[in-house]
Amino acid sequence: MENSKNLQRLKKRLESDVGKAIADYNMIEDGDTVMVCISGGKDSCAMLSILMAMQKRAPVDFRLIAMNLDQKQPGFPADVLPAYLSGLGVEYRIVEQDTYSIVREKIPEGKTTCSLCSRLRRGVIYRTAKELGANKIALGHHRDDIVHTLFLNLLFGGKLKAMPPKLVTDDGAHVVIRPLAYSSESDIARFARGMAFPIIPCNLCGSQNNLQRQKIREMMADWDRRYPGRTESVFSALQNVVPSHLADNALFDFKGLLVGAALAELDGGDTVFDVPQFAVGLSLPGPV
Repeated sequence: MENSKNLQRLKKRLESDVGKAIADYNMIEDGDTVMVCISGGKDSCAMLSILMAMQKRAPVDFRLIAMNLDQKQPGFPADVLPAYLSGLGVEYRIVEQDTYSIVREKIPEGKTTCSLCSRLRRGVIYRTAKELGANKIALGHHRDDIVHTLFLNLLFGGKLKAMPPKLVTDDGAHVVIRPLAYSSESDIARFARGMAFPIIPCNLCGSQNNLQRQKIREMMADWDRRYPGRTESVFSALQNVVPSHLADNALFDFKGLLVGAALAELDGGDTVFDVPQFAVGLSLPGPV
C-alpha cells in the first residue's frame, strides 16, 4: 500500500499523463458524453478515477457514464461493481449478456478465447453507447498495451500496426479513446493498489498460458530489465515515423524517387541511422 504522499505524487503524474494524451489527440471536447468501459480490472478502474478527478476542473464540460458488461462468467461477483460505482456517485449502466457461454461453445478446449470474446464485447459496447447517447467510448488500454500490440502485429501478423490512442468505429457512430495511452502499467498497478480498487479477475481469458500477447509481455519485460526504457523508446517511435525509411509504397513514392531528390523529401537521407543520432553510451538490445 502506497503511503499518502507517494500516492498523491503518483496520482498527479497519472493525471498529467492522461491530460497530455487527451490534449494531444483531442480526445474529449465540450459537450461530449463519454462512456467509460469498466471491466473491474486495475486499468479501467484507474481510468475512471482519473477522468472523474479531471472532470471537476476541466476547461470543458463533459458527461461520464461508467459501463460494465457482465458476461456471466461463473463466480463473477455481480454485486461488487454496482456497489462501488454507486459509492463513487458516478452515473453507470450494468449490461448483462451471456457471452461466456457463447465463447465456451464456439472455441475448442485449449484454444485461446480472446478474439471471439473481444468481438462479442465490442458489439455490446457499441450498442450500449448508442442507447446511452454517448459519442465517445473510453477504453483502459495503456502505453504497454499499445507497445505489445505493435509487436503482436509485427511478429505474428506481418503488419507495422499498433493500437491507436483514438479511432472512429467502423460504422462512424462513435470515437474510441484511450486516455491511458501515455501511462505505464507499473504506475497504474501501484495506483490501483494504493486506491484499493475492487479488482475482479477475468476467469475467461486471463488464466490462459498460451496467449501470444503473454509471450510478448514476457519479451518486453526481459528487454526492460536488461535495457531500461525500451518500452518508452518503442512508444516514442510510434510517434516519430519516417515513411521514407520503411518499405510501404502507399506511404512513400519509392518508384518515383529520382537522383537529385531533395534531402527533405528523404527525411534525413541515408544519415538517419548514423551513430550521432543515438544518445552517447546508449546500449542497444541484442538478440532475444
